[in-house]
Amino acid sequence: MKKLLVGNAPCSWGSLEFDESRGKQVPFNRMLDELVETSYTGTELGDWDYMPTDPTILSGELLSRGLVMLGAFVPVALKHVAAHTAGIATAVKTARLLAAVATTPSPYLILADDNGSDPIRTRIAGRVTAESGLSLSEWRIFAGGADQVARAVYEETGLRTLFHHHSAGYVETPSEIETLLQLTESSKLGLVFDTGHYCFGAGSEDCDVVAALRRYGDRVWYIHLKDCQPDIARRAREEEWDYFTSIRHGVFCELGNGCVDFPALLRELSAVNYSGYVLVEQDTFPGMGTPKESARRNREYLRSIEHMMCLSGA
Repeated sequence: MKKLLVGNAPCSWGSLEFDESRGKQVPFNRMLDELVETSYTGTELGDWDYMPTDPTILSGELLSRGLVMLGAFVPVALKHVAAHTAGIATAVKTARLLAAVATTPSPYLILADDNGSDPIRTRIAGRVTAESGLSLSEWRIFAGGADQVARAVYEETGLRTLFHHHSAGYVETPSEIETLLQLTESSKLGLVFDTGHYCFGAGSEDCDVVAALRRYGDRVWYIHLKDCQPDIARRAREEEWDYFTSIRHGVFCELGNGCVDFPALLRELSAVNYSGYVLVEQDTFPGMGTPKESARRNREYLRSIEHMMCLSGA
């Protein structure tokens, strides 16, 4: 059996893209040290300026710890044509840094909506209805912007782009994910499948991540492992919490404590010969919980079920 390749991300240490996490973040060097100490071998960039943006310095930080850079999250308000030009520029700038520090496997530019910026979608995260979604004309603008980002990133850096479906954004529900994939170029834009956001965004007790992987098929190029606590998700729906309140209550719990069937997921990844990294994420705000110990327990949980998966390319 080949070894499961597992990374972790700055968001597990409270470094999220939202304003209320700024200024209180764990320093990047401590985060990387703790990530290595808890047995992960890959990471993502986090927000621009969280880690060094000088490629030489960043490469040194990664190489000294034996870490692989796996990707970088770039939010763009794709619903709005006026945001596309600046979004493309930010994505290309970020991709150039990724390309400069790339090793094996190559990192991805991870594109998302500007989640948490639309007050309505932020308020109804986890209970989105079809009526609160994009119109056909808005979908065309959104998908066209995503394609433009992916093409620009590839032309400038040779890196591929993935879209990250995400709570509190305009691609949250299973049907919204499918619509985006139908409207975008399959050769340039893939999907990072996030198990926790999928289950929370489904808006019910639906945590059938295996069925979702089969539904989205070969557009899934990368996996984020996140769990979703069903009792907290149910309270979020019943009490109409906004997205940030759900996070503060711990809707994204440690792996194995929620509704995601990770053993079944690993078996499915083995069946489709998935050979890349999986990235653990446990979205928290600064000061919540004990990130290093959660990271350790998450890695120990995965180690306990790794026999479910035999990777062909590890």
